[in-house]
Amino acid sequence: MGTVYLTKRRVEFSDTDTAGIVHFTRFFVYMESAEHEFLRSLGTSVIAEHDGVRIGWPRVSASCDYTQPAYFEDVLDIRLEVLRKGNRSLTYGYTFTRDDTPIAEGRIVVACCRLHEGGKMEAVPLPSLIADGIEDTE
Repeated sequence: MGTVYLTKRRVEFSDTDTAGIVHFTRFFVYMESAEHEFLRSLGTSVIAEHDGVRIGWPRVSASCDYTQPAYFEDVLDIRLEVLRKGNRSLTYGYTFTRDDTPIAEGRIVVACCRLHEGGKMEAVPLPSLIADGIEDTE
């Protein structure tokens, strides 16, 4: 098992469609928010300077499968697990539950990239602060 981070999220009215069900796209926002919390728990951010290099985490893959609807005012438990720690990437797995009932599962792959002026990005090894804070998965 990889490093795990747990958080909660209350469903806001703006997250729902006309039927009062969470719109499918909001789960991607929830996953990204949990990732940001996780990185802050390691002492960094989604965009931060490490050893004089400005680092960001573009998404290279994202998916989500839904098993039950979630509704306005529900409190969702979100479990983020680092499924794979590569040299230059991280794969996150997400599990969403409400009162122990599975709601959805997601997966996001992010690349660790140096952010150059003008928007160019270059894949680079994980900064030691992050690599050391995450259990090896292989």
